[in-house]
This record gives sequence, structure tokens and C-alpha cells, in this order.
Amino acid sequence: MGKGGSLSEGVLKKIVLSYTYVAIWIFLSFTVIVYNKYILDKKMYDWPFPISLTMIHMGFCASLAFLLIRVFKVVEPVSMSRDLYLSSVVPIGALYSLSLWLSNSAYIYLSVSFIQMLKALMPVAVYSIGVSLRKESFKTETMVNMLSISFGVAIAAYGEAKFDAWGVVLQLGAVAFEATRLVLIQILLTSKGISLNPITSLYYVAPCCFVFLLVPWIFVEYPILMATSSFHFDFAIFGTNSLCAFALNLAVFLLVGKTSALTMNVAGVVKDWLLIAFSWSVIKDTVTPINLFGYGLAFIGVGYYNHSKLQALKAKEVQKKAAQADEEAGTLLEKREIDGLVKKNESEA
Repeated sequence: MGKGGSLSEGVLKKIVLSYTYVAIWIFLSFTVIVYNKYILDKKMYDWPFPISLTMIHMGFCASLAFLLIRVFKVVEPVSMSRDLYLSSVVPIGALYSLSLWLSNSAYIYLSVSFIQMLKALMPVAVYSIGVSLRKESFKTETMVNMLSISFGVAIAAYGEAKFDAWGVVLQLGAVAFEATRLVLIQILLTSKGISLNPITSLYYVAPCCFVFLLVPWIFVEYPILMATSSFHFDFAIFGTNSLCAFALNLAVFLLVGKTSALTMNVAGVVKDWLLIAFSWSVIKDTVTPINLFGYGLAFIGVGYYNHSKLQALKAKEVQKKAAQADEEAGTLLEKREIDGLVKKNESEA
């Protein structure tokens, strides 16, 4: 009983911890999205400066990451040459800055619920860009699934009560840039054996994002901010908002590191439905039956895609283990043959 009981306690503890990580990630992701909407929406806090908000996040995250790595030495920095930084991190930083800029801009024009529905197109964008860059192999079954997701999102868009074409363009642009960034991470970093956790990622990428955003900010938002003499920087609002954004990155590290990427995908689905419910019940955004029907179709397609990816990963893992077992068996057989020859030579001598 003691041994079995300890095993049960260990399993129970692991399950409780996994659900705790999921709950923390959902809470922080939910908070950051709603908080950004609150700050940027003209009917709420009324501070419609998405580039400035993104720069505040990047500056705050870069500073904290620097302190954690260089001062407190909580995480070891990754060895990275200047050429590697310029050829790999800088393009990823440029795409990340564009993705954050456009996605934050979309909150000014679209409801939280509709933005979550449009984000269902992320697997479509990642797969399409992966195929075009020869990182993914084209499969008719997968492409049909991608079309079903797109069809579901199109129905959701058709049923949107407060449809704004410019807002949709901004959000689709954000999805495209983010999908390209995810594919380039695999090509430029992962393939070279470089793995960045969220802290080291912010340490290298956040300053790069800040510099890229500085250029459009000078021409687009800086003149307006200077003309708005009544504006005073609210340290409580922007400080807590930036802290939530940084904490979210740490939560991603915990969730993926202690559970799995699939768990994060499932948690993401739960978070999206919670945001849609919150948007409808608290923010009072209009969510129509056609919205829900279209998103439901897209949700089924995304779920099937995640299931297919999981099965493919399991099959790949089985093949890898089988190859390792064959290699070990071959090595053992070779060793036995060598031992046999040695003994034969000794007996003949």
C-alpha cells in the first residue's frame, strides 16, 4: 500500500501541478488580452496608441530579462555570435514587432470575441507558409482541413454584427506575420540547435522589436502624443499591464516545459471560448449564432489538425525508438562476434 500509495500521490501531484500551470497561463493570457483591449479601446480607457503600448511592453520585458540573466543570473544566456544574431534573431524580431503592432491595433476596431475567431486561422497560415518555404510537406488531406477552418472563419466573419474591414485586415496581417515568425524560428534557430526559453527569447528579441517599432512610432504616434498635452503617463496602468505581459511569457515557459505543446493548444481553445463568453457577457459585445456556428466549424478543424500533429509526433517517436533499438542490437551483435573471434584466436594459440 505504501509503495502504491506513494505512486498515486506522485501522479496526483503531477496532475494538480499541470492543471495549475494551465490555469495560470489561461488567467494571464486572458488578462493581457482584456487589459490591452481596455487600454486601446476608445470607449474604455481611450489610449489608441498600439505602437506605443507594444514598445512599453518590449522595453519593460527587455529590462526585466536583462536583470534576470545578467544581474541575478537566474537563467544562463545562450552563446550567440554577432552574425547569427543579425541573420536569425533580427528577422524574427522584425516579424514579431509587426505581429504585435497589428494585433494590438485590431483591438481598436474589432471585438475581443471576433479577434479570437480570426486567430483560428493561425494553423492555416503556419501550414501554408511552411509548405511554401519547404518546411512542411504538402498533403491533400491537411489542405482540405485548412480549407474547412478557413470556411468556418469566413462564416463567423459573415455573421459578425460589427464587422470592420480595416480591423480584419490588421488582424489577418498579424496572423500572417506571426505564422512566418514561427516557421522562421524552426528554420533559423531550431535547425541550428539553438533553443530559447521565454526569458532568453525576450533578452535577445525584445530590444530588437523596440528598435524596429521606434521608426513607425516617430512618424505615426509621436506627433499625436506630443499634441495631446493633457496626457500623463499612468504608471499603475502601464506598469501592471507590462508586468502581466512579462508574466505571460514565463507562464508559457512553465506550461510547455512542465506539460507539453499539445496541452498548451488545448488550454488555448479553453481560453478562446472563455474570452468569447466574457466579451459577450461583460464587455457586451454582440455574438451572433452565425458567429458561433462558423467558429464551431473552425474549432473542429483546428482540433483535428492538432490531433493529426500529435499522431504524427507519436509515430515519429516510435520510429526513432525502433531505430535506436536496432542500432543497439547491431552493436551488441557486433560485440559478440568480436568477442567470439578473440576467444577463437586465444584457443588456437
